[in-house]
Amino acid sequence: MFVANHAALLNLHIEICSYVAVRVSRCRAWDILESYCGVGSQQHLFQRNTGGTKEKSTFYRGHDKKFLVNATAGNPLESEPEAYNPKSIWNSIKNAIDAFYRFSRPHTVIGTALSIISVSLLAVKNLSDLSPLFFTGVLEAIVAAFFMNIYIVGLNQLSDIDIDKVNKPYLPLASGEYSVGTGIMIVTSFLIMSFWLGWVVGSWPLFWALFVSFVLGTAYSINLPLLRWKRSAVVAAMCILAVRAVIVQLAFFLHVQMHVYKRPAAFSRPLIFATAFMSFFSVVIALFKDIPDIDGDTIFGIRSFTVRMGQKRVFWICISLLEMAYGVAVLLGASSGFMLSKCVTVLGHTILALVLWNRAKSVDLNSKAAITSFYMFIWKLFYAEYLLIPLVR
Repeated sequence: MFVANHAALLNLHIEICSYVAVRVSRCRAWDILESYCGVGSQQHLFQRNTGGTKEKSTFYRGHDKKFLVNATAGNPLESEPEAYNPKSIWNSIKNAIDAFYRFSRPHTVIGTALSIISVSLLAVKNLSDLSPLFFTGVLEAIVAAFFMNIYIVGLNQLSDIDIDKVNKPYLPLASGEYSVGTGIMIVTSFLIMSFWLGWVVGSWPLFWALFVSFVLGTAYSINLPLLRWKRSAVVAAMCILAVRAVIVQLAFFLHVQMHVYKRPAAFSRPLIFATAFMSFFSVVIALFKDIPDIDGDTIFGIRSFTVRMGQKRVFWICISLLEMAYGVAVLLGASSGFMLSKCVTVLGHTILALVLWNRAKSVDLNSKAAITSFYMFIWKLFYAEYLLIPLVR
């Protein structure tokens, strides 16, 4: 009997110890979880728990088992929540794409692609010229120019991080989404790929277009002695004019004319018109892009025309230059010997001139958002012009 009583007492002792061990383990698990969640989570629980321990007890009963199972299995606490949630991964991918989209300044990429396609079509003399060889040559030029475009706009952002925190805080480098090291890696990679593709293609007009764009784009942005030409309003405008109006028109036309079609260099009437018209447009873009950036440029000593002359004056100078360019285009179209070219050119440029004037009169020059929106509208006019240029004959 003594042995039986002793065994009963021993079993009771074991049960009590097991119960205590489980409760202690659960308390420790709760303490660790509270420590992991932090003070903010505890405050949140207290804010939600107006009844004291009831909600905490409910939370405890519902989650301590899950926590203890993970701890017993040797899994780290971080693996419990949503570390491998497909939605989180997909959101990360979308955020990465969105950041690169903003980093690439898509309006400049679209402008570059349209300009290359447009001037390449000027080299087409008949329908048989629209061969796979033509499309391959145009695609090579677009991809190489796209890579160089990313280098140029990326270098500009690397050089203007502090300015962009005032003017364009949504850009990845200014917002902190990209580190400086990430930015350097991106621009270096795209620069190498651009020159590599230009060399592999074997087109000297294409290669020289990339090289001159690289030199002017670097000199425009990089903060080194005798460089950073954007600090001078005149030199900055000349850089943009040289690339957008001259290099793009002539070099990419010659790429198709000489490399793709193996024809001698020739400068046709439509090509001369495209170069002259886009010279006006490039000057307007160079002047107008600084109008919404007046605050940051003033703080950091960038002496743009807008800083010197004021937003309103530069705004109407830009509108006047574009209206003059449209007027010349209408006269040129009226003198064309091709009826289709005459009708499309005259009607198209007249409509664009009227739309520009009507939109300009309604812009609130005291609103940065309104000015920025109008700047993007000018880029749309830029795109529209490249749709008309191939029809100029």
